[in-house]
Amino acid sequence: MATSAHTAVDVDSAAAVPPVPYVLSFTDLSYSVNRGGAGLLPCLPSRRRHTNRLASADADAPAPTDGPTKALLDGISGEARDGELFAVMGASGSGKSTLVDALAGRIARESLRGRVELNGEPLHGRRLRAISAYVMQDDLLYPMLTVRETLLFAAEFRLPRALPPDRKRARVDALIDQLGLARAADTVIGDEGHRGVSGGERRRVSIGTDIIHDPILLFLDEPTSGLDSASAFMVVQVLRRVAQSGSVVIMTIHQPSARILNILDRLLFLSRGRTVYAGTPSGLKPFFSEFGDPIPDNENPAEFALDTIRELERQSADGADTLADFNVKWQSTHAALPAADSKDSKLCTMPLELAIAESVSRGKLVAGSGSRTASATSVPTFANPLSVEVWVLMKRSFTNTGRMPELFVMRLGTIMVTGFILATIFWRLDDTPKGVQERLGFFAMAMSTMFYVCADALPVFVQERHIYLRETAHNAYRRLSYVLANAVVAFPPLVFLSLAFAVTTFFAVGLAGGGGSFLFFVLIILASFWAGSGFVTFLSAVVPHVMLGYTVVVAILAYFLLFSGFFINRDRIPDYWIWFHYLSLVKYPYQAVLQNEFRDATRCFSRGVEMFDGTPIGSMPEAVKLKVLDAISNTLGSNMTASTCVTTGADVLRQQAVTDIGKWKSLLVTVAWGFFFRALFYVVLLVGSKNKRR
Repeated sequence: MATSAHTAVDVDSAAAVPPVPYVLSFTDLSYSVNRGGAGLLPCLPSRRRHTNRLASADADAPAPTDGPTKALLDGISGEARDGELFAVMGASGSGKSTLVDALAGRIARESLRGRVELNGEPLHGRRLRAISAYVMQDDLLYPMLTVRETLLFAAEFRLPRALPPDRKRARVDALIDQLGLARAADTVIGDEGHRGVSGGERRRVSIGTDIIHDPILLFLDEPTSGLDSASAFMVVQVLRRVAQSGSVVIMTIHQPSARILNILDRLLFLSRGRTVYAGTPSGLKPFFSEFGDPIPDNENPAEFALDTIRELERQSADGADTLADFNVKWQSTHAALPAADSKDSKLCTMPLELAIAESVSRGKLVAGSGSRTASATSVPTFANPLSVEVWVLMKRSFTNTGRMPELFVMRLGTIMVTGFILATIFWRLDDTPKGVQERLGFFAMAMSTMFYVCADALPVFVQERHIYLRETAHNAYRRLSYVLANAVVAFPPLVFLSLAFAVTTFFAVGLAGGGGSFLFFVLIILASFWAGSGFVTFLSAVVPHVMLGYTVVVAILAYFLLFSGFFINRDRIPDYWIWFHYLSLVKYPYQAVLQNEFRDATRCFSRGVEMFDGTPIGSMPEAVKLKVLDAISNTLGSNMTASTCVTTGADVLRQQAVTDIGKWKSLLVTVAWGFFFRALFYVVLLVGSKNKRR
């Protein structure tokens, strides 16, 4: 079994090579939060000071009085070794996940008291992210990728470019065998609407994506949660093999079965942030026997321990403090844990930089280590350059969305139906004053529709957020790579949507200018889609809830339309609101299409008596209109007839106050808005997605 597991890690080795010993030690970890939940506060000092590797303290030290903070971790110490499964257990709210987050560097350093060391050296920052992986409780995977594709993309991200593609595929194939996924390798992951792999297989795939680069440290939050006993046992067996390959594996587990308990190596029971037992599974019976509550022979020791802890927590406000105090005494008087021999001790004192280099030289595929002479300082932050990351992200996204064509078909259908309605309402507009007003209405409706249709991009990042956080937490790729790939993937559908809308409406409405105007119409629609999708993508990062996001998008787009210049001309907007006019995304495409349509100064939109349309004279007989026109002509000293042009396209542009910026400049500004919002999207990801507790 061990040889097989090692083969999955080192695809080149013909025989198993002993892994380099690693010891992850943590001492006096303390972490507190505000009781009101409004924010996290600096940690309180531990109630006890530890002196040995596990725990030693003054058991009679008084507990602190209740205050405005709650201690989630209170002086937790211990150690985990490579080749062993280290399980953190306890009732809900005991601090299991908090402890694993602390060890994985997911709690801000200024908020956490105590030390976390690997082989005696502090562990944090870039070094920790490069050699570790964190498997979240939820299975965060792309639904339309197969198991093999999911792991192949993970390999592309986490394994260095220097590794040949055939070795990456060999690594994936070996890992599929190691995870027991050979029969499901070509099955899609699936979701609520698409049938895929089982829950246990999903969990193993999720683990596989994070161990593809064979991390030295592997942290898992409830890897067996929601699984049946058989699936849970298979998952823990996989983790056992990962540990035997030379990794330090630390996981939280709620209530393991007897079979699972038998393959765990070290246990750490917590109660309200304190250690109530630390040792091997076999040590549970003598521990509780000396405590005065022996475990029956037919009882699962882990279940008995958890039930005892819960009972103590219910009986007293101090919870399981009596058990925690007994654990301190028991640890100090029993050499229950196997002491490391001199050989192990010597290996464990190997400097971390040298240990990492030795691991790589023995075939361990640490992220970013393209050569076998890598060291901790030479391991780069990211395994691949920016261009490779963008390409892999694009390929993955196109593969996933390409298997859900119904999403694009729905978008295309929405655009086509909207275009058809507008085309049939504004059918073949004439060159009259009423035709001018109808054109203005068509353009305002058409341009605002482009932005509203972009709201469908809102759920994309909201749904991908947790996948993104998981992958970037340990430097699978750069945030900039995600932003660039997101923009590139979003663009091709916009081209088809722009052409579809333009073809549906331009000729049916009777817009002027021929081929050149049609091409510009397509470009400005495309620019509107680009700006709108960038705006919505930015908002999706700021507002993480879909329904709230839709509300914000609709409200802001309504403001943009209000200040676009359609409802009130630019020269009529009060000075204290004119700034919003220039911030309106709708202003620029609306102004561009008006100039595209009315730019011809020789084109006439009002002749002779048509100038009276919309006035009291407009309802009078034609003869009366001609007499009034003749009177005006005599007064002005000009010869005005029924065919005299009164209003040209240039006059319309002046009347609508849209002459401040030309159509091509308006197009460029619209495109620039799209880039601007994607830059803001990157900034939000950079400062707002640290994925750490405070």
